[in-house]
Amino acid sequence: KVEGWRAVLGSTPEALALFRISLGFLLTCELVLRFQYLHVFYTDEGTMPLNLLLPRIDDLYKAVCFHCHFGELWQQQILLTIQVCVSILLTVGYKTRITSVISWYMYTSLILRCTWLYFILDRYFYYLLFLSMFLPLDERWSISRPTKKSEPSRLVLNPGTIGMKVLVLWIYLDAGGGKLLDPNKGWTYNADPLPALDTYTRHTVFARYLYGILGPEGLRLMTPTVVWVELLSCPLALVGSYLGSTFLAKLAIGLIWSLHFGISLSIRNSYLLSYVACCAWCVFLPIGWENIQSSKVRKKSLLALIGLLVSSLMVGGMGASNLWFETIGKDCSTGSLRQIWSTLLQNRWNVFIGAEEYVTWEIAPGMLADGSVVDVWGRKDHVDWSMPGTGAPCTSTARPGRWRSFPYIADLQGEDAEALWGYLCNQWDRENNAEQNPGRKLVKFNFFMLQADVLPNMGFSATRKRLVYSHECASSNQTTSDGDETAEISEEASNISDEL
Repeated sequence: KVEGWRAVLGSTPEALALFRISLGFLLTCELVLRFQYLHVFYTDEGTMPLNLLLPRIDDLYKAVCFHCHFGELWQQQILLTIQVCVSILLTVGYKTRITSVISWYMYTSLILRCTWLYFILDRYFYYLLFLSMFLPLDERWSISRPTKKSEPSRLVLNPGTIGMKVLVLWIYLDAGGGKLLDPNKGWTYNADPLPALDTYTRHTVFARYLYGILGPEGLRLMTPTVVWVELLSCPLALVGSYLGSTFLAKLAIGLIWSLHFGISLSIRNSYLLSYVACCAWCVFLPIGWENIQSSKVRKKSLLALIGLLVSSLMVGGMGASNLWFETIGKDCSTGSLRQIWSTLLQNRWNVFIGAEEYVTWEIAPGMLADGSVVDVWGRKDHVDWSMPGTGAPCTSTARPGRWRSFPYIADLQGEDAEALWGYLCNQWDRENNAEQNPGRKLVKFNFFMLQADVLPNMGFSATRKRLVYSHECASSNQTTSDGDETAEISEEASNISDEL
């Protein structure tokens, strides 16, 4: 019977193989999607050209960030194509030690090339790929080592499996603890004015149906359960492993997978994040337990002992570095080193801590050379000030995905601002063939952030707006707005020409 601390801290080759396949597949999907953002975020024609980046980073940063040496689109396309090929090899189980190392390094380099884009999805890939380097991922269902039907299973226990389970435990203690300690008590039954689930289940078709079925009171009842599912699922899985109970282990995994599946259907742009979070739980799966045969502990060779020592030092070193960064590291780092550490040693997972107080979206009314007015941000020939569809989850629905990381509130100045805002001018002209159609050339635009408060019964307040930036494409003269311009607006009352 599989039980005890080896079951708590270990995993089976079958579970690790499923983790490899799911992680590799999701990584491949993420990298393929990244192609569409190469020009805007990774090239010299984009928002972060090398002539602005390189003077701000030191030799260590340049050594870690391989992507920081290439500014042409075709060069970034070649690098990303190589990265996709490596992720496919990892998925099918070819030389997994090597492909996991390459995948982790290249993903780290990709992150550092444009840290604007770094968010919790990248954190998942970063840590899961790091721990993958220490796991025997090719023992089952791989092209490197075909599995024999009669081959017995075993419990794999090494620094990689320990680190993986500790990581998952920390992720959900941090996430659930943040919700539990929310000073506004948004994840409690008595949340005032609205519980968190009431504010989040508004943005997709599935969410609206769920809202209609459960109603405000049903969502209020369900809200506290999310906190306890996050806090208790991992301990329950570990207890199940210790007792050798496949039922308890599967129950814990089923609960957390159901939670993430619901998130993926209820919140826009959360599919990959939700499924990568589920991927991490594969190491807890009790598959193959029934085929484990007791065997004598073999004496390890000198090479194996050295490998174990190196793995322990690297996994333990990462954990110690995370702790150092969260305690004293922020006070003694400067320059680009701080940027490296804040990106690569960040290990916090407290997202969706409180209820969503408002929804946010963006528009950018712009004037063309022929005098017509368009929405530059939405890439439309008309400007619509109304809330998009069913509401937007704190980001624009006009440009989803990595465009959500466009740093329009970063208050950039000088060359940085010109690179950022000038890109929208160049993009509009390029997509509308302004060279052949001079009347379609963008002259200037205003960038607005719009918000509406979340109200009971699927309601939203009147829209308020803030002028974030004004940009003149031809003369490159820019002006910024310091304060919020808050007003109730309607489609009929909006005079777009005056805004410009």
